[in-house]
Amino acid sequence: MRFLPALTRAAAVGVAAILGAATLTACGSDSAGSAADNPYGLVQPGVLRAGTLTDAPPNVYLKDGEFTGFDNDLLVAAADKLGLKVEFVGTDFSALLAQVGNRKFDVGSSSITITEARKKTVDFGNGYDFGYFGLDVPAGSTLRSFDELPGKRVVVVQGTVQDDYATNKGLDPVRVPDYNGAINQLKAGTADAWIAPAEIGEKTAADSGGKITVAAKELSPAPTAYAFAKGNDALREALNKTLDEVIADGTWTRLQEQYYPGRPIPADFTPGSGDVSAPVAS
Repeated sequence: MRFLPALTRAAAVGVAAILGAATLTACGSDSAGSAADNPYGLVQPGVLRAGTLTDAPPNVYLKDGEFTGFDNDLLVAAADKLGLKVEFVGTDFSALLAQVGNRKFDVGSSSITITEARKKTVDFGNGYDFGYFGLDVPAGSTLRSFDELPGKRVVVVQGTVQDDYATNKGLDPVRVPDYNGAINQLKAGTADAWIAPAEIGEKTAADSGGKITVAAKELSPAPTAYAFAKGNDALREALNKTLDEVIADGTWTRLQEQYYPGRPIPADFTPGSGDVSAPVAS
């Protein structure tokens, strides 16, 4: 009788071991199934959750309650070739890269210029567009060039390459969280100039009723690209591939014509991997 408790304990240990093995096997099966159902490591399988902005036309913006713009429409076209539905979520640019990095979003779509500093937070896909810096000023301003900005009150959107540009030039810029904040500073006369993405600056001036004008612009030194969480190579590589496909099939060219009519493309710029050619605009 003295051996019965020991035998009982041994039996219990054996049963626990069997159950534990079964549990581990089941978990392994679930994990494998999850990987198969969600090969790109998305927040929600089958849905590409994209962080973007609401107020930066013609690149990314809201129109009639729908997210649109060159960057977003191009992303939808590339994602569609993977069978993914895109779900856009508006945010501030100053928070976007951190939100992509911690996987609140699968991808960041906002004409994000590739920089070495940003590579510490996120990975980038292949460049899909180029850009210019624009110098927007209130109507009647005598400012005509970037060289005239020292000593002026210059506004930038926080965290942008325009912010970096102004800081590196020693301008001590006024930083605002979004494009509307910059536009309001110009309209109110509380800023002498806004360093903006040129296309956004031109659209802003055109829509301002004569209150804002574009004084100058210059080519940005690096391309723009979609941002991904570090290590999510499967998604980044898949979208790089389908980006090449929508470049080759003419979608990229059509969207360029739609959103940037008449804008010349620099001779040394090639979108995507460089292995495909975009059809020439009509």
